[in-house]
Amino acid sequence: MSVARARRTVLGVIVALVTACAPTVVQEATQLTPVSGKTFRLTRAVTVPLSTGYSTTLRAGTRWDLVGTVAQGEVYRTKDQIVTVEGAHIHEGFIVVSQGTMVGFYLPVERTFAPVTPAVPLSIEP
Repeated sequence: MSVARARRTVLGVIVALVTACAPTVVQEATQLTPVSGKTFRLTRAVTVPLSTGYSTTLRAGTRWDLVGTVAQGEVYRTKDQIVTVEGAHIHEGFIVVSQGTMVGFYLPVERTFAPVTPAVPLSIEP
């Protein structure tokens, strides 16, 4: 076996082990009520720590469009970046905002809410 192939094999095993150990994203059942009309722009980038030990970054300058509400707040999505929530699996996420603070993610495929603790203040403008 060549050295390069051995390295690839070892790397593959390490990736498999790390992935297998990743915790799942905490999810709560929720009901999305579709709403539209509001938008905002994120003026500063923010890194959101996840309960799984990973984090996701929301880029400065992204425009967010209201798509609905859940019990926890207003749900916004952006077309400016793909937002992922990572744990044992990778989920697409829309942000959930309450009083200018990000309180979690709405996971549209799963139709669930994933809380963020602590909540993350956002710097926004219309």
